[in-house]
Amino acid sequence: MAESIPQRASDIKAEDHQAYIKFALSLATKSPPKPTNYRVGAVVVDIATNEILATGYTLELPGNTHAEQCCFEKLAEKYDIAASRIGEVLPNQVALYTTIEPCSQRLSGNLPCVDRILAIGNKIKTVYVGVHEPEKFVSDNSSKRKLEDANIGFVHISGFEKEILEVATAGHDKAS
Repeated sequence: MAESIPQRASDIKAEDHQAYIKFALSLATKSPPKPTNYRVGAVVVDIATNEILATGYTLELPGNTHAEQCCFEKLAEKYDIAASRIGEVLPNQVALYTTIEPCSQRLSGNLPCVDRILAIGNKIKTVYVGVHEPEKFVSDNSSKRKLEDANIGFVHISGFEKEILEVATAGHDKAS
């Protein structure tokens, strides 16, 4: 698998959604395996220039951070603004690639990733996901509906489900 994963953003052609999901999956493998979360990778891309603006993976930053949250916090740090204001500095057409559908509820009390996406405003045009969120921690994830209701595209990039779930559930009790 390693040789098929793009090593740099410059290796990924514009609109190559499968390559971006593979790149996000390579990020997910950096997340520490834990029984209480999924290992997820995320990539924020400027659609017009095909530039990767931020990457993230679960628990990359301090706290119980999710991959999308890490992307947004890194962008906020880069522009020296609050994460809630990154929509003010993002290009007009941004795509988010994430290995697992953004969460719609956080058991930790943190802001759900779908709400973080919605707070950015109309800059994120499409969210590409490798798999829908499994129902292990939260049932009935409403992210897809919330995004579509806000006119944000939601596209499932199929073909990586087995690999993504293997990475995502490392550290989980497989009997449950």
